[in-house]
Amino acid sequence: MAAPGPADTEKAMKMAQQEMDYRVDLYNRYKEGELNVGENSCVDRCSSKYWQVTGIVGQMLGGQQGGMG
Repeated sequence: MAAPGPADTEKAMKMAQQEMDYRVDLYNRYKEGELNVGENSCVDRCSSKYWQVTGIVGQMLGGQQGGMG
């Protein structure tokens, strides 16, 4: 597998910036002070799944980089 070139890196950075802009905008739109119990539970489950998948993807990408060198 070939190493990513500058164009690939630039594209990935642009996508990451767009995602961050989206998340910040979404956060700024939500102005209610408190979440109810059901909303808290939902957020907890969702964030747990998000970080679990993020960890798995990081391990997979780390494994790919180890084989490139």
